[in-house]
Formats: sequence, structure tokens, C-alpha cells
Amino acid sequence: MAETFTSATDGPDDDAPFRSRLTFDLDVDICIVGAGLAGLTVALEAARLGASVAVLEGRYVGWNASGHQLGTVMPGYGLPIGELIERVGIEDARELWALSKEGADYVRAAANEEAMPGIALTEGALEVSNVDAGDTLISRLQVLSEDFETEVEGWQIDRVRDQLGTARYFHGIYYPKAFQIDGRKYIQGLAEQAKRAGARIFEDTPVVSIDPSGIRKRIVTPSARLRASHIVLAGNIHLGAPLRRLSETLLPVWRYGAVTEPLGERLGEVIRFRGSVSDSDGVDHFRIVGGDRLMWASPETTWDARPRRFGSAIQRRIATVFPRIGKVQIADVFGGAVGLTVHGMPQIGQLRKGLWVASGFGRQGLNTSAMAGQLIARSILWGDERWRLFSPFELVWAGGTTGRVAGHLIGMWGRGSSAAAGALARYREGARARERIREARLAEANRQAGTGTRPSPRRPPPGAPRPPGGPRPVRPQLPEPVEMQDPAPVALASQEREKIRDGSM
Repeated sequence: MAETFTSATDGPDDDAPFRSRLTFDLDVDICIVGAGLAGLTVALEAARLGASVAVLEGRYVGWNASGHQLGTVMPGYGLPIGELIERVGIEDARELWALSKEGADYVRAAANEEAMPGIALTEGALEVSNVDAGDTLISRLQVLSEDFETEVEGWQIDRVRDQLGTARYFHGIYYPKAFQIDGRKYIQGLAEQAKRAGARIFEDTPVVSIDPSGIRKRIVTPSARLRASHIVLAGNIHLGAPLRRLSETLLPVWRYGAVTEPLGERLGEVIRFRGSVSDSDGVDHFRIVGGDRLMWASPETTWDARPRRFGSAIQRRIATVFPRIGKVQIADVFGGAVGLTVHGMPQIGQLRKGLWVASGFGRQGLNTSAMAGQLIARSILWGDERWRLFSPFELVWAGGTTGRVAGHLIGMWGRGSSAAAGALARYREGARARERIREARLAEANRQAGTGTRPSPRRPPPGAPRPPGGPRPVRPQLPEPVEMQDPAPVALASQEREKIRDGSM
């Protein structure tokens, strides 16, 4: 089934139900600020558990990054697994990882065709390396499968390149239980499920101020006031003036993507893998959608810009990675802002009694926002204490304008170093291939030399006198030089190898 895509500059989906602005005072158990993936998951789960819930959204459901992403769902966090272990220890790292797997299971259970028609779920995700990192691959596979009980497969270079027709990628890690969905359908489906469960969603209702003191917290909007026992801040970087100090703990990053025009059979001839693909450096993320279109996310900025500006950049990037596809036409470009934390983990937990945060999901994945929503709802209503696993990842100021400039420069350096490392890896691979060819030519030349005709040893002419003192001693005969059919390959290979040993190549 084909997916639908909407530009980030568009308004609400035409088929999305209208959710009115809040124009009257309201008293609820839980007030959620932000109707993104995390906020709607909190609303859905809390309403299912019997709480009265109101969701306040300044614009409309799914207007930002939550409604404009590639829809990949797999376990894990933005923080590399080795660094996670170093930060919290192996036992807590296992529990955190188990929570991320629960989040993926939650999305799979919610995103089915019966509950969300047109969700277009496809299986499998592949993470590929830009460099030849076989040893690192083996070590990571062992950690994931043995220590974190995650089903993974290691793919060798030949298999990766068989599925992805490009020489830019080397090894890969395949997650067979990962999957991808239509992100727009998913967030609208979440909103509908939350509404059916009893949650009330109010669009075009920005929050003017919040007073978190006391048992009943107070929230003020332009046209109404609310009182709630619990407030959940799920507005990411868009919390605005009422909670500027919290939003400034996130580095805003705008991620842009595009969908190509139909590419026909040529796409399947080059890219055979039907799941999502991401590189180990986080530069590119892509998958096939709608049968013969390519959805590709690549550029990032720390400043807001019109998504259409990046269409040509994505077009060039596709041609660079997959030159066999040729030039593609871009049908749509989309984008959205995410919040990155300094430590690379999401912000999940209780800031003070009755005031909760679910934010910082940039580069985390759909599974993490789903897990956070479920965990906070259960923490409020059941007393689930597992949110404390995220306590080591405290709120850290992201640096303001200076941090955004530094983030932009670091991003540029990261993309540049990734490109340089990939180019060096491909050069080394080519050098090894050329060396194997030279070795093969040398072996063939030696084989041909070994099958040549050796000259017979010289014998004295008949009647020649023998040396005095008995029989003439037999001298060992050394083989004379043998003429090879083609001595050039031997000389060339010898010269090339001497240059390599001397470091001149």
C-alpha cells in the first residue's frame, strides 16, 4: 500500500478530524503540553487507565518532527551502547535497553492495519558502516545478542553490496525484528485512539503560563484556564516562554528529507533491500516507499530554513551514494525540528512533584517516545519507579546561541570526517584489490617459469683427457637463467611491492 507524504509547511491533514481550541475552563487529572508522539502516548495510556486527560497543542497534531520522519522503529538510543554501559553500568544499561525494546513492541501493537488503516508496515532495518570495521562489528554483535538479548545478524561486505548497489558501504548489522511505518498515519492514529479512550485534544491552544506549585497545578492559555494534579511537558524545544529554561537544555536541530518521483524498475535493480537503511555515522537514512519511490533524510542544520531549499542537496546525495540510479526527480521535501540533549539520552522523569518531562527525542527513534509515554503514564497512575533509570542523564544547558553555532560546526566536521574516512576505506580496499591482482600475476609468471625446459648439463667432448689423480670430480650444476614468456609482470610486481615496503606509495 502506498504511503502519503505531506510537506512540513502544510497544515493539518485533510482527513484529520478537527480538534477545537480550548475556550472554557477545565479541571483534569493530567494536563499534557504538546501533541507529539510522546504526549499523545501519555494521553492514550493515561486515559486507558481511567484518568481524565487534556492535551494542549499550540498548532496542530503532528505539525513538527513527530509527523515528518521516516518511521523506523528499532531498539536502542541515540547514545552508543558502549557509552551507555560506561555511564550507568551493565545492569542499568540492560534495563534501559529492555525499556527501549518495550517501546518498539508498543508501536508494533498499536500500528496495525485494523487500528490504523494505511500504516504500511514493512519489516527489517539495516545499519551499514562507511568503513571496513569487521572487528568492531563482531564485538558489537556479541554485546547486542549476548548481553542485551537483541536479535541481530552480521552482514559481510558482499551481502551488503548485493542488497545495496553501491561501493560506499562495507559491513552491516541487520535487525530482523525492526520495522518501519508511515509516520503521518501513526501520529494521527495515536490521536484518534487517545480520543476514543477519553482524552481531550485541543489544537491551536498555546500555553501562556504554568504554576507547578501546590497539589493542583495551574495552566493558563489565551482563552481558558486549567487545573491538574499532574502536568507532563512534552513540547520538546517548543515549550516557549513559560518554560524557556527547560527548552534551553535542548539543542534544536532541523532534519530534512525528501521523497522522489516514481523511479520504476531501476530502483529495484540497485536497492534490493526493502527495509530502512541508516549509516553508522548518522549521515544518511533512507528506505523504499510506495513500491518504487525513495525516501531519504540527510541534511541537518541548527537553524530553521525552508525545506524546499534542501531538495537539490538530497538529489545530489542520492546520486553520490547510488550513481547507478542516475538523476532522480524530487516530488516532496519535508522537515522538522528535534531537540538533542548534551548527553545523547532522552529527558524522561519527574522534575518536581506532579511536574513531568518527556522530551529530548532527537535521534532516538519512535520506540523511545512510545516507551516514555507509557512509562510516565504508569508512573503517575501506578507508581512505576523505572523512570529513575534516566536520573543519571540530568538536564544540561545546551549552550544557547553559542551551542547552536558549535553544534553546526561539529555537524559539519562530523560529516566531513565521515566522508574522509569512507574515501580512505574505499582507497584501501582498492589498493588491496590491486595488490591481489599483482600477486596473482606474479604467481602465474612463476608457474609458467617453473614449467619451462631446463638446458642439459655440459659434458666434456669425446676423447678429452681426464684430470690426473683419478676421476674428474663432479661439480654441482647451477641452473642457468631461464627465459620467461613475459618478464614484465614480475618486474612490475617487484617494483610495486618495494615501493609499498618503502612507504613511497
